[in-house]
Amino acid sequence: MNIEKELHESGGFFNLDLLAKQVVEGYISGIHKSPFHGFSAEFAEHKIYNNGESTRHIDWKLFAKTDKLYTRRYEEETNLRCHLIIDNSASMHFPLVKQQNLGSLNKIGFSVLASACLMEILKRQRDAVGLSVYSDEFEFYAPERSSERHHHMLLNRLNGMLEKSVQKKSTDTYTYLHQIAEKLKRRSLIFLFTDMFQADTDEEKLFKALRHLKYNRHEVILFHVIDEKRELDFNFGNTPRRFTDVETGAEVDLYSDNIRENYKKAVEKYLADLQMQCAKYRIKYIEADINKSFDNLMTAYLLEKQKFG
Repeated sequence: MNIEKELHESGGFFNLDLLAKQVVEGYISGIHKSPFHGFSAEFAEHKIYNNGESTRHIDWKLFAKTDKLYTRRYEEETNLRCHLIIDNSASMHFPLVKQQNLGSLNKIGFSVLASACLMEILKRQRDAVGLSVYSDEFEFYAPERSSERHHHMLLNRLNGMLEKSVQKKSTDTYTYLHQIAEKLKRRSLIFLFTDMFQADTDEEKLFKALRHLKYNRHEVILFHVIDEKRELDFNFGNTPRRFTDVETGAEVDLYSDNIRENYKKAVEKYLADLQMQCAKYRIKYIEADINKSFDNLMTAYLLEKQKFG
């Protein structure tokens, strides 16, 4: 299936709902050929009727078509609550792209599409999903629900994040993670999409906020959103360039080749320390490279769902 041909492009943006469904369908097809097939879970809207169960919820129209008994699955059968948190600061809009598509996503485009894919899986499994968005302010909050109306409301909000022009917004992760944690009263699976860039780099404050997210027995998965080619490999060629901090506007002129080796060592140490701290506090760390597929993110959900008892 050629996903790109199926996109409905409007003003440089893709049809988020359509693309998420197609990405998930491709992922599910892959699951059935993989070792994960055994736990890939029920993606249908019905479940097979078992003798002795109440006949009240049998779908008789489906019985007429298939000659098999299925019962409908209702919202009250939700067995998982999931909350998506997205960092919408200016650094998440790097790199600048003329048109968001599968071959050219920036960090916010990747996070939005990945969130839509997770929402599609959650919807198919009748799990409830909520959403929080922050930057230098608490931009949006919606509690966990599993209704169709709620799903479309969240998709509209995600679409809106792609349509706004980039602003010089700093990141206030610590403050808003604490506020989000206060709102999550019932045990949930929490996915945080962030590139970890902010002016205040106090690691102790960061992990205090992340530990607060784990309060009430929540499980936290940190998707560290990066552009590996540019931000880790520092692959900008051997020509002089001006680098601009998208959040503060600070500028520096340099040859990337002259600092690449030391830069990579510093970044590798930072990532190793970050992963070690996540392991210490039992926060699942997953590198989310915007140049790669969403498979590892969706697999993380399925794996965590199996452990979420």
